[in-house]
Amino acid sequence: MAKLYESDHTKFMRELFEKNPQLAEDQKEARAIWWDKNLDRDERKRFKESAVPQKAYVYFGK
Repeated sequence: MAKLYESDHTKFMRELFEKNPQLAEDQKEARAIWWDKNLDRDERKRFKESAVPQKAYVYFGK
């Protein structure tokens, strides 16, 4: 059976995780810091109310 193509990036990441097995756990911890958060209703309401409307195309002002 022929070997399937593996990109340089995929090979790099696979080898990196093989050499540093703790990276998987570090990755989970970092994700928990920034993304896996539970917001209560008051926080969500405050975030929604504080949103500033964005112009249709922000790169050119009038």
